[in-house]
Amino acid sequence: MYYAIILLTMVVLPVLSIAGELATTSGIGAFLVVSIKWFAFWAVGVRLLLAGITQIWKPAFTVKGILGIDEPRAHVLAQELGFANVAIGFTGLLSLAFSAWVLPVALVGGLFLGLAGINHARRPHRNMRENVAMFSDLWAAIILLATFLLSLF
Repeated sequence: MYYAIILLTMVVLPVLSIAGELATTSGIGAFLVVSIKWFAFWAVGVRLLLAGITQIWKPAFTVKGILGIDEPRAHVLAQELGFANVAIGFTGLLSLAFSAWVLPVALVGGLFLGLAGINHARRPHRNMRENVAMFSDLWAAIILLATFLLSLF
């Protein structure tokens, strides 16, 4: 289920949403606006909200399943991360309704995911789930931060 959620929220659903909206618009400006909107919604909103809920209710999945740490006392840290993910994710969901929030969500989400991806990359002994988290975090960060920067010009 973890891999399916990552694939859906990081590739399939954003691409389908972007393609669907671009079918009625054109131009590079429209492409940037539409891309950042849908990545803010799917990669930041949906993905981080789902990750946060999982971290709050099943902290062992993050602690042991992703990070490979077999220490129940670390569950409280995963839950704290879950609260942050829920807050950022909920804001990402609301960015679809409040278009003025899209750029701030893209910046915050891009920075958060980029830093998380770099942190994963610094760990030399990653399992498959952590590698997927690392690549998907960095992928989303690149898209979010690049479209954020391009939208400033």
